[in-house]
Amino acid sequence: MFDWRRPANLGARDGRLAPCKRTPNCVSSQADPADRQHYIAPLAFAGSINELRRAIEALPRVTVIRSEADYLYAEFRTPLMRYVDDVEFVKVGSVVHVRSASRLGRSDLGLNRKRVEQIRRLLRNP
Repeated sequence: MFDWRRPANLGARDGRLAPCKRTPNCVSSQADPADRQHYIAPLAFAGSINELRRAIEALPRVTVIRSEADYLYAEFRTPLMRYVDDVEFVKVGSVVHVRSASRLGRSDLGLNRKRVEQIRRLLRNP
């Protein structure tokens, strides 16, 4: 709960991202859609990971850690306390699955969900 280190379970394996923990500070498009706390719709995006990366890098307090042909991992820092959120994307066809999770604490006050929706809007209106 109070570990600042980068999680060891990050990365895409056969098009799948790590599942969310039980805490409410994570959203994933690969969670069960019945799980309203964690599920978020995937991003409809036909562009490349490099295009996604350029859109992500336009956001404040982001550092891209890893970028591959079908996978992108970035860390976002919160403005006040500088907490780290781990955000991953895996492209499967014209769909981009996303997982956004706070590294510390239990609640994120909906920040991860808001961030993914902000990215969704960015991709619709480049």
